[in-house]
Amino acid sequence: MTDPADWLLTRAERGNPSTRVDDLHGPLAWSEGNHVRPLIHGATYFRELYDAVEATGPGDLVLFTDWQGDADERLTGEPGSEVVEVLARADRRGVVVRGLVWRSHVDQTGFFATENRHLGEQLQRRGAEVLLDMRVRAGGSHHQKFVVIRHHQDPGRDVAFVGGIDVAHNRRDDATHQGDPQPQPLSEEYGPRPPWHDVQVAIQGPAVHDVETVFRERWGDPAPLSRAPWRRLADRARGLDSTPARLPGQWPPPPLAGDHVVQLLRTYPDLGRGRDYPFARGGERSVARGYAKAVRRAERLVYVEDQYFWGHDVARVFDEQLRRQPDLHVVVVIPLVPDLAGVNRVPQLLGRHRAIGRLTEVAPGRVTAYGLVNHADVPVYVHAKVCIVDDTWASTGSDNFSRRSWTHDSELTAVVLDESYARDLRLTLAAEHLDRLDDVRDRGLEATMGDCLDPADMVEVYADHAARLDAWLAAGSHGSRPPGRLRRLPLPQLTARQRRWATLPLDVIQDPDGRPPALRKDERY
Repeated sequence: MTDPADWLLTRAERGNPSTRVDDLHGPLAWSEGNHVRPLIHGATYFRELYDAVEATGPGDLVLFTDWQGDADERLTGEPGSEVVEVLARADRRGVVVRGLVWRSHVDQTGFFATENRHLGEQLQRRGAEVLLDMRVRAGGSHHQKFVVIRHHQDPGRDVAFVGGIDVAHNRRDDATHQGDPQPQPLSEEYGPRPPWHDVQVAIQGPAVHDVETVFRERWGDPAPLSRAPWRRLADRARGLDSTPARLPGQWPPPPLAGDHVVQLLRTYPDLGRGRDYPFARGGERSVARGYAKAVRRAERLVYVEDQYFWGHDVARVFDEQLRRQPDLHVVVVIPLVPDLAGVNRVPQLLGRHRAIGRLTEVAPGRVTAYGLVNHADVPVYVHAKVCIVDDTWASTGSDNFSRRSWTHDSELTAVVLDESYARDLRLTLAAEHLDRLDDVRDRGLEATMGDCLDPADMVEVYADHAARLDAWLAAGSHGSRPPGRLRRLPLPQLTARQRRWATLPLDVIQDPDGRPPALRKDERY
């Protein structure tokens, strides 16, 4: 029997006495009696989100946060399923719709200020209240991506969606990985319609109340949405609301829905100079702490799907346990090529080298990294943020394996502690990457994935499939294409000069540190 206290953070270990997220849990920091379903791919999630919002009625509640939001993104592909239309219809039905979207930096930086502003503006014009939230550390972002839907007359239908998927262009891809029909360009290797791999989870049960509390804490932050006077003047000129309206009182948690134990992990930065969040004085770093505690129990396999997997901080989490456990393997699935091109790519490659290079030295042959391609051998952009430890502890959230996500931006991840859930999630992801989804539908997951049931066997199966596909492509793609989508990811080869000049943009811009000075000095979270 798995003891949650062995794997999950206690309230004291969360290290944030200012938050209300654990108020109903006593000394613990998790809830029991939940049911969680992984929603793999944006198309799967968007359809569920569309159906859930459309099923709301007067007095119900829809709360959401987003890093990037595109008002015209069609959740089902059909006219009328645009994000702005779906939420506006809910508002007209009498649903309380509230949203927090990161304001973003100016468009010239390559972020999405215009899109985020337009989503907020359009929803405000239609009566829903969506605020542009710039209450972040300098150079930081609100990166949380979640939706909470509560039904005042039928709490058994309450649901929270948590993960890495923004309601935005590029995300509505499926298992074929042909890309979203509403694309947004990445680097040229991904083509005009970038294939996209992502994961969200649907949570039912008491943990929905916890996710709602995360939203309410941010909504009730008394700090101005932006400290820049020119932004406040511009918002006033456009008639944008910048004062959060009062939310209805929070209802009790939904009834028990299953057997899953769920813990929410978060990152909030240390804002300093008296500007700290009232719900995270000095910041919160339970994402980093939660990973560290789980990895310290790893004996056989840590399986990661992530956008980045960067830096010395990430390597330190795995280093000691790889030395201690000679049978432990780490398998990482990340983008085959970064999303930035030219000289901007070099800092990202340096970040990869710092993590993967160090770990391959610590544990030769036991740390492997892969990228994904579709059946046209176009790279698939891995945007998922999933970690599975020994088929017991499984996280899905907005945070990447990077110092930025662990210390600097706002993040939210949901951890499920359940052996069946964790194993099935690992096998389902593997079935897609090995081209076995049709067999899973016909024969079932366990029968199809028998050669991967043992984590050590899956390590070998991944290596074999990647080697065969790599060899076929290297030989000119003659004959039948081997099954699978995995490509072995070589360690980035950087010159000494590249490593020197890329250090500053990596450490300051792409992977900054949001900890208080004392924790930085001691390399603690």
